[in-house]
Amino acid sequence: MADEQDRDTLQQTTAADASPPPADAAFTPAAPLKDAGVDFSPEDGASSDTGTVTGGGSTIADAKQTVIDQVSKGREQAADKARGLAEDGKAKATDALAQLSQLLTDAAGQVDEKLGAQYGQYARSAADRVQGFSSAIDQKSIDDLLDDARALVRKSPEVAIGVAAGVGFVVARLIGSAVDQRDA
Repeated sequence: MADEQDRDTLQQTTAADASPPPADAAFTPAAPLKDAGVDFSPEDGASSDTGTVTGGGSTIADAKQTVIDQVSKGREQAADKARGLAEDGKAKATDALAQLSQLLTDAAGQVDEKLGAQYGQYARSAADRVQGFSSAIDQKSIDDLLDDARALVRKSPEVAIGVAAGVGFVVARLIGSAVDQRDA
């Protein structure tokens, strides 16, 4: 019943409603919105881009500064989160390298028995290098590691691209196998 009353009070749109006003017609601005709360008119010779918000007493410039402060705070939080994740990744990487070094050391004895002492020494040498690399990573800060990576990219970008491609391939294979195992 209310719908019927609304339809009766609504007027149909005509072509005159959609046509522009004549060129000689005077412009009259629309009435302001009810309780809008924002006055963008210049006051006391102020420029029009620094209106005031009525009721709150703050300016648009204050609002802009608040947004800038919030963005800055968000960047700091993101940087802190990234730094924390990088520290966790560094710890996991050094643990994995230490385990690899131990695996190579343990395998060196078996290589001695089956292939000879010379090949066992190669395994021990590889284990020592992996352990040294793990220690070097563990002793450096995240900032130092990033600086080293940047220097490597500047010095030989082709090596950096090759390493990135290799890491990407390995990660893609790991993700693909994880998805296959989940689907099975």
